Amino acid sequence: MAAVSEVSETADLPVVVIGAGPVGLAAAAHLVERGMTPLVLEAGPRAGANVRQWNHVRLFSRWAELIDPAAEKLLAPTGWQSPDPDTYPTGAEWAQLYLQPLADALGERVRFGARVEGVARRGRDRVVDAGRDTEPLTVHLADERITARAVIDASGTWGGPNPLGGDGLPAVGESASATRIGYQVPDLSDPVVRARYAGRRIAVAGSGHSALTALVAFAELAEAEPGTHVVWLLRRGQVGDTFGGGETDQLPARGALGIRAAAAVEAGRISTVTGFRTAAVEQTDDGVILVADDGRRLDPVAEVVVVTGFRPDLSWLSEVRLDLDPVLQAPRALAPLIDPNVHSCGTVYPHGARELAQPEPGVFLVGMKSYGRAPTFLAMTGYEQVRSVVAALDGDQAAAERVELVLPETGVCGGAGVFDDPAGAAEGGCCGAPAEPVTLGFGRPQD
Repeated sequence: MAAVSEVSETADLPVVVIGAGPVGLAAAAHLVERGMTPLVLEAGPRAGANVRQWNHVRLFSRWAELIDPAAEKLLAPTGWQSPDPDTYPTGAEWAQLYLQPLADALGERVRFGARVEGVARRGRDRVVDAGRDTEPLTVHLADERITARAVIDASGTWGGPNPLGGDGLPAVGESASATRIGYQVPDLSDPVVRARYAGRRIAVAGSGHSALTALVAFAELAEAEPGTHVVWLLRRGQVGDTFGGGETDQLPARGALGIRAAAAVEAGRISTVTGFRTAAVEQTDDGVILVADDGRRLDPVAEVVVVTGFRPDLSWLSEVRLDLDPVLQAPRALAPLIDPNVHSCGTVYPHGARELAQPEPGVFLVGMKSYGRAPTFLAMTGYEQVRSVVAALDGDQAAAERVELVLPETGVCGGAGVFDDPAGAAEGGCCGAPAEPVTLGFGRPQD
């Protein structure tokens, strides 16, 4: 068994940031700006390890919305040149042109290959009250324990894709059919990946921006490769506003994505099946047959692409006290602002340290992980979150509470995020726009 080492205790313990993605690195930049010591722990080998897994996908946010102000200040002395603010990077470009240089600027304050296995209060499990306000936190790696004044969890949700099963658990036979099921938008520019789907019948499950991105990509493949056809599976009972706000979307690239997806459906390259909540996956010689919970059976498909969102991994936070919404698994105070059962506008009220703080002193969930199972997270949301959190850790309550965040609206109103709600839609929704259905990318599923 490897020896356990411990960072020596000083009056200036580091703030441990978990995850060297966009929000985690921004948190570190804000800590440096305020004279605090960050230690970023990243399980992957490079900055933006998760972003690099969807490197082929182009974001629907411009560079101007993807660079944190404190990070830009940290990069300036290195000679770093900001990309054209009005262009849209791919995931690969975001990682290579911004995230990696930012990690390099932070230097030894970022550690790669450092997988966090647990967070606790030193010498106390979650049941013990005594000392929770005075003892430091401990961050556990495989053979190391790091003592920290605070922990900012920016680890994201990319490692927890939702399953195909309509009840939130894998469908019967889903695991056994793993060779025919993928859980991200495939890179069809890769010849090997392209050959897997070309000329075949494919099912795409999901209704968010990831699903629309996949539909557009497969529609282009179908135009070039005869015999390619997509069956689009929607759990909701009607297409409704799935294509988004189109030209009324304040992120033009996001609106354009929906318009292109709608055009592909209208052209007949995509067949839509609504109200289909997968209960079982049956293997056949021709592929797999998907069976819905109402007994409906699809004709065999060769491949299935599941893009139904993500969920947070909370297992390694089991010894710290969290107050999470029972539905979204997001911080309880934040959940009402982002609940997809209520909101579909893409607009989130300003929030920061107050909404993100946990009962465990010094522990904050930020970035995509703070949204739990809610979709439509934007990088600019995370940047404002960590600015507020770091201000609170520095004792600057005025700055922590002065949260100003104006997000671009989708142009879609109403709140039928999970099941269609005709009554709510009839009122025109939360944006105050007309109630008629919209009949019309994305960074990653949510950037």
